[in-house]
Amino acid sequence: MDKTYTPSDIEQDWYQHWESNGYFKPSEDPDAEPYCIMIPPPNVTGTLHMGHAFQDTIMDALIRYHRMLGHNTLWQPGTDHAGIATQMVVERQLNAEGKDRHDLGREKFLERVWEWKEESGGQITQQLRRLGASPDWTKERFTMDEGMSDAVTEVFEQLFDEDLIYRGKRLVNWDPVFHTALSDLEVLNEEEQGHMWHFRYPVADDNGNATDDYLVVATTRPETMLGDSGVAVHPMDERFSHLVGKNILLPLVDRLIPIVTDEHADPEKGTGCVKITPAHDFNDYEVGQRNNLEMINIFTIDAAINNNAPEKYRGMDRYDARKAIVADLDALGLLDEVKDHTLQVPRGDRSGAVVEPYLTDQWYVAIEELAKPAIEAVDDGRIKFVPDNYKNMYYSWMNDINDWCISRQLWWGHRIPAWYDENDKIYVGKSEAAVREKYSLADDIALRQDEDVLDTWFSSGLWPFSTIGWPEKTQDLETFYPGNVLVTGFDIIFFWVARMIMFGMKFMDGEVPFKEVYIHGLVRDGEGQKMSKSKGNVIDPLDVIDGISLEDLLEKRTGNMMQPHLAEKISKATKKQFPDGIPAYGTDALRFTFATQASTGRDVRFDLQRIEGNRNFCNKIWNAARYVLMQTEDKDVGLNADDAIELSLADRWILSQLQKTTAEVSEHFEKYRFDLASKALYEFTWGEYCDWYLELSKPVLFNDDGSEASKRGTRRTLVRVFDTLLKLLHPIMPFITEEIWQTIKPLVGNSNDTIMLEPYPVVDESQIDQTASDDLEWVKTFIIGIRKIRSEMDIPPSKPLPILLQNWTETDKTRFETNSIFINSLAKIESAQWLTDGDDAPESATALCGDMQILIPLAGLIDKDAEIARLTKEIEKVQKNLAGVEGRLKNPSFTDKAPEAVVNQVRQQAEEQSAALTQLQQQLEKIKAM
Repeated sequence: MDKTYTPSDIEQDWYQHWESNGYFKPSEDPDAEPYCIMIPPPNVTGTLHMGHAFQDTIMDALIRYHRMLGHNTLWQPGTDHAGIATQMVVERQLNAEGKDRHDLGREKFLERVWEWKEESGGQITQQLRRLGASPDWTKERFTMDEGMSDAVTEVFEQLFDEDLIYRGKRLVNWDPVFHTALSDLEVLNEEEQGHMWHFRYPVADDNGNATDDYLVVATTRPETMLGDSGVAVHPMDERFSHLVGKNILLPLVDRLIPIVTDEHADPEKGTGCVKITPAHDFNDYEVGQRNNLEMINIFTIDAAINNNAPEKYRGMDRYDARKAIVADLDALGLLDEVKDHTLQVPRGDRSGAVVEPYLTDQWYVAIEELAKPAIEAVDDGRIKFVPDNYKNMYYSWMNDINDWCISRQLWWGHRIPAWYDENDKIYVGKSEAAVREKYSLADDIALRQDEDVLDTWFSSGLWPFSTIGWPEKTQDLETFYPGNVLVTGFDIIFFWVARMIMFGMKFMDGEVPFKEVYIHGLVRDGEGQKMSKSKGNVIDPLDVIDGISLEDLLEKRTGNMMQPHLAEKISKATKKQFPDGIPAYGTDALRFTFATQASTGRDVRFDLQRIEGNRNFCNKIWNAARYVLMQTEDKDVGLNADDAIELSLADRWILSQLQKTTAEVSEHFEKYRFDLASKALYEFTWGEYCDWYLELSKPVLFNDDGSEASKRGTRRTLVRVFDTLLKLLHPIMPFITEEIWQTIKPLVGNSNDTIMLEPYPVVDESQIDQTASDDLEWVKTFIIGIRKIRSEMDIPPSKPLPILLQNWTETDKTRFETNSIFINSLAKIESAQWLTDGDDAPESATALCGDMQILIPLAGLIDKDAEIARLTKEIEKVQKNLAGVEGRLKNPSFTDKAPEAVVNQVRQQAEEQSAALTQLQQQLEKIKAM
């Protein structure tokens, strides 16, 4: 093995070896239990971000774990065509050429999109390979490929024929830039500062003329008043009961609109009167439906004022119209007041434009019938959420579900398989030829296909069964449906998880698509803030794996930023955070960092200090491997079963601890507690195996008087425990474990080609030895006590020490004498004297081992004056540091303005400095008393 662990030297070679040899494929063993995970398909336009890296680490760890358990595993990969996102990318390319899609026409534009997809679409899957992901790439699917497109058409036709898909005029989220309806997920509601305008609406008399009486209504969107068709008051609000049934003469429009009662009007909010614009507000739409109010659309597809408004405002952009309307109402004396107001502004996630509720013809799924069995599947436990509380989020949407708008006014996507005749009668089928046959239409009847495409979530909702062959009855479908677990974030429970359950149960004979839904948290920065380009805190996982210079990092974060002041701010923060760029940490350190923070449902705070620690963990494993090889290569490691084996206390202890760790890790994997599994592996690897067992092996292996049977036993234990440990670590840290395992597999008599196909370790109850554990813990406590005294008294580690033992038992004496080879070597004992009752002890430093006292006489060991001077100087240094930390905590400008995490870190420093000061002062008093 190389002296230094260098991830870049091993990772890509091993990945290519695994993939080229087909190790990611299902075993196809008919007797093996199937285990399947469907990857949440990333957008074909996308690149790997921290959320992907976190999520895919979890999925890959599960797949590798179950693969090693002998299950027939399928991790189904693929990408989503990402309708609006992909179309936007290609349209921008055209814009740069001075063209738009209409210049090309639909057919040529789609050819251009497919060309772009072929060139760039595989970027994210290549990045997933860098992360060590092990899905079966031979089964990779794309939501627009032929088989999946057939599934989409089949589902649409079946649902239409069952009257579960229909076309209707409803209110939708409308993007005025892309001219399409958007799903709720594609709308970002952001808090912005705006205004609340209060207008006086005159009450009309019986002849339709304005009176002096009026109602005051408030709105954040004055332009929509042109489409008002009513004013609502609460039915129990006595202030307005005398006006209910009368009309308002709508200002500027001179249209009579009724005053109606509706519980939507809250007497406690604003004026108690609400203007109702059913065609431009979702709540108003419901009020309008309940009260039979007119639906008046006053916007064009560009969100300009249309011909349903007074002539003066026609053609105006909505915001220009807003200014004109406010000015005109003010001139009429109808502007009551204007207040500053904080409001949630809906913007299209791709265009950034403010989305308008817009009345238009769209395709819908009548969802209630599909929702009922999907709710029951979670109710009766056929599908379980992990953590369980996320089922409440699922219920909150499913129990109050609205019909789903599935049409999008785009060109890229699954075109809706519906055709119209000249009378706009609708025919649905897989193709025009199929439609003519299905409906017995003559060739001379002209048909035109619907221009719209389906919402991306429609096709991705079929993912669990369309990817493995449906509507054909394939072997994969029979074997791997339903899947075992879906790994995803809470933010798409409504939009993807629920729809997969509904579609899966509808088209797979009531069978759920997966048995468990593991919900993970979001990846945030070290301060707990959401990562975003505008904040300049985005970290690319590949930059963590490969490293990146400060210059390249700055270019990445600010290179295309249009706002100079924001770019300067981000640049300054980046230089402060990463003055030397980001070092290369490797994939395994990144994956282990994610695993340590994968506590069910909790958000992940990602900072480089954690990954630095886990890179050190990789180094620790590497160095342990080098020690194991040095002690075992070309030596007798007990492969011959007939040779005598003698196990030391340390051997029996580490074998026992290994069984406990194996049980613990397996239990945590089964419960999706990757954080606890990682913790158990870290503590065993670093604390028990490396820090203790490797040291405890040396007195046996380096003892010239020791028997060959004992050395053989320790060498065998060294290598076999390490072999098992690498297998336990492999699902989380695939590369380093494979590299090391290849070097030690001959030492355990193994000729398998890869660790990933090795059986996952299981507990051997016969090796659990509680006596060995108790005895070794006693030995460790003894050694730690002496080391602590050395540290406190600044006694060199190499200096042999005479010790006195007081208040001991026969068990203590037996343990000491039986294990003196370990104690004398690791604690550097010169001599041991067992004091009895009445024996006087000199001034000594003391440590406890149970009730027994370990005394180290200080006379002659230390220079009293020099030690007093050293401690005094150290105390002064700590006092100065503590004063500085406490000064910061007493400064309100720091405690009130600094991030909470930073303040807590300073408080922790103060506690640590205070504890250190107390300990140093106690040591000083002890030395002075000598």
